[in-house]
Amino acid sequence: MNRLRNLDIKYLKGVGPKRAELLDKQLGIKSYYDLLFHFPNHYLDRSSIYTIRELHGEMPSIQLKGRFINFSVQGVGAKSRLVGLFTDGTGTIEVVWFQRIKYLKQAYIPGNEYIIFGKPSEFNGHWSMVHPEVDPIAAAGAMQGLRGVYPLTETLRNRGVSSRTLFNYIHTILSTIRGVAETLPQEILVRLNLMPLSEAIVAIHNPQNNDRLQRARLRFKFEELFYMQLNILRYTRKRSAVIRGFHFPRIGHFFNTFYSQQLPFELTGAQKRVIKEIRADVGSGKQMNRLLQGDVGSGKTLVALLCMLMAIDNNTQACLMAPTEILATQHYETISELVAPIGINVKLLTGSTRKKQRDLIHEQLQDGSLHILIGTHAVIEDNVQFKNLGFVVIDEQHRFGVAQRARLWKKNSTPPHVLVMTATPIPRTLAMTVYGDLDVSVIDELPPGRKPVQTLLRYGDDDKQRFQVYQAVGRQLKQGRQVYIVYPLIQENEKLDLQSLEEGYELICETFPSYRVAFVHGKMKPAEKDYQMSLFASGQAHILVATTVIEVGVNVPNATTMIIENAERFGLSQLHQLRGRVGRGADQSYCILMTKVKIAKETRKRLEIMTSTTDGFIVAEADLKMRGPGDLEGTMQSGIAFDLHIANLATDGQIIQMARNMASDILDLDPDLTMQNHAILRNQLDVLFAKSINWGLIS
Repeated sequence: MNRLRNLDIKYLKGVGPKRAELLDKQLGIKSYYDLLFHFPNHYLDRSSIYTIRELHGEMPSIQLKGRFINFSVQGVGAKSRLVGLFTDGTGTIEVVWFQRIKYLKQAYIPGNEYIIFGKPSEFNGHWSMVHPEVDPIAAAGAMQGLRGVYPLTETLRNRGVSSRTLFNYIHTILSTIRGVAETLPQEILVRLNLMPLSEAIVAIHNPQNNDRLQRARLRFKFEELFYMQLNILRYTRKRSAVIRGFHFPRIGHFFNTFYSQQLPFELTGAQKRVIKEIRADVGSGKQMNRLLQGDVGSGKTLVALLCMLMAIDNNTQACLMAPTEILATQHYETISELVAPIGINVKLLTGSTRKKQRDLIHEQLQDGSLHILIGTHAVIEDNVQFKNLGFVVIDEQHRFGVAQRARLWKKNSTPPHVLVMTATPIPRTLAMTVYGDLDVSVIDELPPGRKPVQTLLRYGDDDKQRFQVYQAVGRQLKQGRQVYIVYPLIQENEKLDLQSLEEGYELICETFPSYRVAFVHGKMKPAEKDYQMSLFASGQAHILVATTVIEVGVNVPNATTMIIENAERFGLSQLHQLRGRVGRGADQSYCILMTKVKIAKETRKRLEIMTSTTDGFIVAEADLKMRGPGDLEGTMQSGIAFDLHIANLATDGQIIQMARNMASDILDLDPDLTMQNHAILRNQLDVLFAKSINWGLIS
C-alpha cells in the first residue's frame, strides 16, 4: 500500500504533468493510492441493452447497440455541433456533440458497430442523446455491469476530465499492478466474512452486480471506522494507564453543607446518577474525562457546581470556562449567589475585566483563596496561574478548539479532572466517534415543575395565522411574560426573500406599542449587545428581537414564547437550541415556527419533527440523518480525524458499533499491538494518523 502512495499519478499512462497538477488541485489526487480510493458516489446500470423502439418517457442513462449511418456538422462557429444518426434496426436516434467535433468526426466510423451510453430525450417525436459515451463492441465488455460515477468539479469537466476518464485511469492501474497489499489482519477478514482488499478495490469501481458492490462497500466502511475506533481506544487506554489524576477521597464540609442547606430544588434521578458516576471517577486516582449531555434546562450547571465543591473539599481549585461573556456572566451570577452563604470565593474573568480586579484574581488564584474561577477564553491566558487546579468544567465545549481546551490542563503538574458539557444532544453514532475517548453521562430528565415546550408550525405569509400568533403573544405580554422573536438575517436580502431583522423590529414596535422592545444581533459592539441583553434579562424590555446570537447563553425564566421567523432556514439542532431559551420557568411555554405556506417536502418533514417531540436526542438523530455529520475537524477530542472516503456517521451506526467491538477485542488481547499478526495494524495506524496530535494524553 505504501508503494501505491509513492507512485506519482503523473507517470500513469494518459495523465502526464499538467493533468496530474489539475487532479491534485481539484481533487487532492497525487498518487495511485489517492486515485484508487477516490470512490464513486453513485452507480449507473450498464447490465442491460435497450432498443430504440423501447424508448419511452423519462428514462435514465441507458445503453443502445448499433451503427452510425452518417455524421454532419450543423451550425457555424461557436454554435456548431456534430450530429450522428444512429440505428439499431428498430429505429433511429440523433447523437449530438457540442465539443471536440473535429476529433470525434474522425474517431467514429459509419457502419462499424458501437455501444452508446447516455440519457435519451424526446422532442417532437424524435429521440436524441447528447454527449453519450461511445465504445466499439470489442472494448465495451469492460464497461458492463454497474458503472461508478465519480465526484468531479466543474473545472475538471471543462478541461475534458469526465467520470469515464477517471474510470479508465483506475482500470489502467488495476491492470498493471499485481494486486493490492492487504490492510486488515486475516483474523478480522475471516471473523467478519469481509471481502479481501484486492477484490474490494475492483468491486467498488466496476461491480458486476449489486451484491458484490454492497460487500465491497461494507469492507471499506468497516475499515475506515475500525481504524478510527482503534486509534481512539488505543489512546484512551494509554492515557488511563499512564496519566494519574487527583484522588478525591472525601465528600466534605462544602459539598454536604450546600447539599443539605442551599440546594435550590430536589435533584432529579438523572442528576443523582451523573454525580454518582463522576464521584466514582474522581475517587479512582485516574484523571476523569467525561462528557455531560443534557438538554437546555436539565440542570447540568448544578451538577457541575456540586462536582466543583467536591474538588474544593479535597483542597484543590475549580474553573468553569464558557464560550461567551454573557454565558460566563450568567454562570457567575447563578453560582456565586448559590454558594455565597457557605463561604465559597467565586470570581469572574473575561476580556472586559478591569486591571484592578484582574490583579486581585491572579493574587487569590496563586495563594489558593480563590476557590472557583469562571470565565471565557481569558482563563487560558498564560498569566492565569492556579495554586492547585483540580477540576475543570467546559460549557458548550464545541465552541472551543481542542488546542484551547488543552491549555487548561497544563495549568497544573497533575492534570485536573475534566467535565465537558453540551446542551446539543449528540447522537450515539457521533458520540462513539467524535467523543469516543470520553466517558459519556446523560441527564435525560427535566427538573420538577418544568413543563415541556409546546411547538407549533404556523404560516407567516398567511395574514390570518400571523394575526392569531400576534394575538397569542399579546396575551402572554398582558400576563407579564416576555417574548423572543428570532430572525435569520440582519439586513434585507431580496435573493433569499427573508424578512430582515430591521423590518421585523419596526413591525414589532408598531404591533406592540405599549411594550419595550430590545434589539440584538451578532454585528453589534459587545457593550451595546450586552446592554440590550441586560434590558431583556432584567425585565425592563418585554420583547427581544434577535438573530441566533441568543442560541446560547440567555437565561430568562420569565420568557415563555419564542417565535422563529423563516424557520425553514434553520437546521433542526439550531431550532432545538433556540427552543431551549423558553420553558426555563414553571409556566407553560411555546415555540412558534413561522414559515411559508409553500415549502419543500423535506423542509416540512424537518419542521414537523420539531413539532412532534421535545426530546433533543430524537431531534439530533433526525438532523444527522437529514444533513449528515458535517465537518468534524476541530471537534475531535483526540486528534482522531481523518478523511472518510465512504463511511457515513449518520447512517452507519451498526458498522461503527461492529468496528468498535472489534477494536476493543483486539486491544484486550494485545494492548500495544506487539503481536506479529498485528504488525499490519501498527503500520496502518502510523500511516493514517501520522499528522495527528496526541490530544488523547491531555484531554
